This record gives sequence, C-alpha cells and structure tokens, in this order.
Amino acid sequence: MKKLLSIVNDNDEVIDEKPREEIHKKGMLHREINIYFVTPNGEIFFQHRAKDKDTFPDLLDATVGGHVEIGHSYKETAVKETEEETGVKINYADLIFINKIKKYSEDKITKTVNNAINSHYVYIYRGKINDLRVEAGKALGFEVWSIEKVLNIDNNDRVRFIPSILEFATTELTEFIKNLKL
Repeated sequence: MKKLLSIVNDNDEVIDEKPREEIHKKGMLHREINIYFVTPNGEIFFQHRAKDKDTFPDLLDATVGGHVEIGHSYKETAVKETEEETGVKINYADLIFINKIKKYSEDKITKTVNNAINSHYVYIYRGKINDLRVEAGKALGFEVWSIEKVLNIDNNDRVRFIPSILEFATTELTEFIKNLKL
C-alpha cells in the first residue's frame, strides 16, 4: 500500500490526501519538518542521504527530515523522526522552533519536485557524531560542519548539498546559532 500524505493549501490547511510519489512527481504542496543538531560550540550536523533516495540522492541534508504524516503535528513528527533517523530520544521541549516556511525545489537528477511547508527546528546536541545511529537504507552517515565552513563554502562542497538546505544553513540557521546563548 502506498504511503499517503496530506496535501495542503497556502494557509497550511489540509485539502486532500495523495501518495507520496504522486506528490513529489506533481509538486503538490505538503508538510515537512527539518531538525538541525547544533553543538554548544555552534557546529551543525548534516545527514548524508543514501544514494538510492527518490529525491536528492547522495546529498547533504538537515540532520533530520521527514514528511508530516496524516493526523500528526509538526512537533510530533519532529520527535518521531529524530529517534528514527539518529537514535536520539527527545521531547517537544527539546526542540527550538526557528520558523515555518514554504519551500520549493526541483531535483534535476530524479525529476521530482519538493513543494512543502516546512517547520525548522534546532536541537542542542551534546553527544558525539559516533553516538548517532544511521537509519539503514535512508542515510550514509553524518558530517559536522563549523559555521565558518558553512559560510565560506567552496564550489566543490556546495554541490554536495541539497540547494535549499544550504541556502537555509547559510542564512537563517547560522544567524540563529550566532544569537543562541549556549
């Protein structure tokens, strides 16, 4: 059975349900979350997506990302996906809300479209990268980047990222981290 997701309008109101594959093929507006693990030193953890993902394969992504399932809230999804993708158990109170934005991106390789209302969160992670559990079949691992490296990224590293993730990391996320009192 195909996994159904909610389709939403520009006001983030559910208007229909369709299979995930159809949503990405046709670029229908849906709900997603991203969580960025940030260390007390201001480093950011990025997830390296598996080579066979249907969207943006083999690229660097937010530490945790996922579709909001039918009937779930953004925060419920963030907590669930964090444990699934990293092995780290968190509570709603552990999440620091950054923003909720509409984002649109096209994957030139897989010819899919990601058109989503995305809630962004930060989680202050005090562990080591080796403590994270990689979700089998979904990711290859994690990378830790300093804010300076993100802000001064060269062209060789730039192409390793999902473009919208890098754009967010170099703007709102780094600004947010600079203002955090850790």
